[in-house]
Amino acid sequence: MNCLPVNLYNCHDAVVSGLENHLQNNHNRTALVIRSALYWVWLIVNTLFMTLPVFLTGFFSRKLSFKLAQVWCRLNLLGLKLICNLSCKTDGEENIPDHACIVMSKHQSTLETFHLSIMFPQFVFVAKRSLTMIPIFGWALLLLKFILIDRKSGKTAIAQMVEQSRDRIANDVNVIIFPEGTRMPVNAPPNYRMGGAVVASKIGADILPIAHNAGEFWPRLGFIKWPGEVTISIGPVIRPHGKKPDDILRETQQWIEGRMKEITVPDRFPYTRSELSPDHRINL
Repeated sequence: MNCLPVNLYNCHDAVVSGLENHLQNNHNRTALVIRSALYWVWLIVNTLFMTLPVFLTGFFSRKLSFKLAQVWCRLNLLGLKLICNLSCKTDGEENIPDHACIVMSKHQSTLETFHLSIMFPQFVFVAKRSLTMIPIFGWALLLLKFILIDRKSGKTAIAQMVEQSRDRIANDVNVIIFPEGTRMPVNAPPNYRMGGAVVASKIGADILPIAHNAGEFWPRLGFIKWPGEVTISIGPVIRPHGKKPDDILRETQQWIEGRMKEITVPDRFPYTRSELSPDHRINL
């Protein structure tokens, strides 16, 4: 006889809790949209303010231009922390070598490009050549000697990566490569390409693998910047000597994807369908 009232009370508590969570999520999403919009204003203003100094200093001092580019990245990260309550924590920093290397990182978001840029004293990204079409910003990439390639050119692009990476590494400049080539949705199947492994094999440069879960907090197609703390994990250096490009890529992918499984929480936030990977949408 006492079971019915108890069950009714439990049911009532569950309904109330569900309604409270629903209302709280709706309220939070509105606030998050406003905060994210404010952050975009911050990012645009910061970019307009900093791009010209980065570009102009590149004509006479590449090191100073690098420093200013890092200031731009730090301000972008500061804006995320102050406006969106979003920050980063890094583990494995002891694995960063004291010499230039090839950094191969997971790519899910814009956030990790900012953070990777402040991790090394000098760096270049391997990026698509079409970015040079953006006035001032794209020209600054040229002055910073980013490795800009046409992905459609196949073997020619890899040959360009090899020669330019050899030059950058010889000048103690780290080369940052996203082996999947583009931002991938959270939980999407890995799609690693051979370019970075070929470069490492050809020039004998060490590889520093990096995993992170930035895409959970700043999804590649999402407007909202979700609050929290991004985990950025730096793995042990992978030596290329005596290994074929296939072996180098396999070892790099195994470490990155293994760490991704440990730090990824696919349902961390109430994402919209457009923010999820195609494979994850099927499970909704």
